[in-house]
Amino acid sequence: MEQSAPLVTNDAVVLGMLALILGFVFYTEKSEHPFWKKFYTYVPGLLLCYFLPSLLNTFGIASAGESRLYFVSSRYLLPATLVLLTLSIDLPAIARLGYKAVALFLTGTFGILIGGPAALLIMGAISPETVGGAGPDAVWRGMTTVAGSWIGGGANQTAMKEVFEVGDTVFSQMVAVDVIVANIWMAVLLYLAPRHKRIDARTGADTSAIEELQRRVETFHDEHARVLNLPDLMFILAVGFGATGLGHLLGDGIAGWIAVNAPGLDRLSLTSSFFWLVVIATSLGLILSFTPVKNLEGAGASRIGSAMLYVLVASIGLGMDIGAIFTNPGLFVMGAIWMSFHAGLLLLVAKLLRAPLFYMAVGSQANVGGAASAPVVASAFHPTLAPVGVLLAVFGYALGTYAAWICGLIMQSIAT
Repeated sequence: MEQSAPLVTNDAVVLGMLALILGFVFYTEKSEHPFWKKFYTYVPGLLLCYFLPSLLNTFGIASAGESRLYFVSSRYLLPATLVLLTLSIDLPAIARLGYKAVALFLTGTFGILIGGPAALLIMGAISPETVGGAGPDAVWRGMTTVAGSWIGGGANQTAMKEVFEVGDTVFSQMVAVDVIVANIWMAVLLYLAPRHKRIDARTGADTSAIEELQRRVETFHDEHARVLNLPDLMFILAVGFGATGLGHLLGDGIAGWIAVNAPGLDRLSLTSSFFWLVVIATSLGLILSFTPVKNLEGAGASRIGSAMLYVLVASIGLGMDIGAIFTNPGLFVMGAIWMSFHAGLLLLVAKLLRAPLFYMAVGSQANVGGAASAPVVASAFHPTLAPVGVLLAVFGYALGTYAAWICGLIMQSIAT
């Protein structure tokens, strides 16, 4: 059935509604009223920044399909955010986090890779009609796009759609599975984040490297902190959006050159201008972290970057339709089984390594959420940890298409 047009199609109005929602969440989160203090004890404010915009879509008030806000925020605000968040990064301190952070990230990747075929087998035994379909609309083909999204991000998802020739009908269903299941899992991580000290103490995790990183960043901020003035603000915006412009310029050129001269590399997302935009923006932030521009953190560069990130968060939430769960519930059950393999394997390895909850959460989101949500989850543990999420997410982009392609081949063999 064709969906009716949303009530509001003017992006300026939609942006205003999203801004009001974000303002409401932040205002109530800081409120001293007993109701709100108790409410936010159990419900993370960040989760509401995703969930409340989704109600606009669910009830037909606004629609991401009719809006350009996600495109604008992901192409313009996200790269600027990546630059401003990595500006004050302390690479030596992050290196001292050790192998556990990378080990859990790779564990998360492996959990997605094996979880998809396992979910396909399980649902095939329970409900064969759920995983049926033929030709371009075969369910296994659609699942390859979820694998691409959950091991990297949107660029990898698009790559899988082209590689496995996924039909539009099953693709739209899998987008709903991707968004809703991934956001439910992220809600679990955001719920656990404020409780990480208690959980780490119970598991005996060594958090000394994380605490040292926090102390170093906080010390740097205290030494360089100053009141934000107009020149500082304009310079911060110049750095963020200047790097964004350069990222688009170089990214489009590199992706176009590879597409013409080495088209086979599209399977590694190397022909995606968005992939190169993220890589270049993050690289520029890392380069600037070795220059005096790093001192802009004292004026609040990361806070401005975080504000941009929350606009992106709201625009992502706008694309989530809660009602989609009821259109084909079997697919969402399959998605939940898939995610449970990812989560269960992470929990097992984290317990064996006695790794902090932070490593597990960020390692997961660097896969499942990519550059858009990995730094958000990282900052839920502590604002100074956001760059760790950014770096792992870039690693996810590089690895995503290759791992998702292998996952797709395994699912193809199961289906045939």
